[in-house]
Amino acid sequence: MILIFEHDEKNKQFVAVLEGKEATLKYSILPDGKTLDYYSTFVPPKSRGQHIGQDIVKFALDFAKENDYKIIPSCSFVKAFIDKHSEYSKLVA
Repeated sequence: MILIFEHDEKNKQFVAVLEGKEATLKYSILPDGKTLDYYSTFVPPKSRGQHIGQDIVKFALDFAKENDYKIIPSCSFVKAFIDKHSEYSKLVA
């Protein structure tokens, strides 16, 4: 299984394409322009259980880290990922 991750800046989401279906992590930009609210993670039902959600969250967190953003993990899946991977806790606003 090969996933291709993209940052869809126009639609404010990170996308992973798998077998023609999209997994997404949606975000909004806070007024300060330096904080991203990661508020929704979605993986198509038939693709769940394959770590795709974790992979897209990691991709999004690495994007924030590389671009000096802080994040708000409004999505419970993102928060749970950060709780398990403390190296990303420094990104939380």
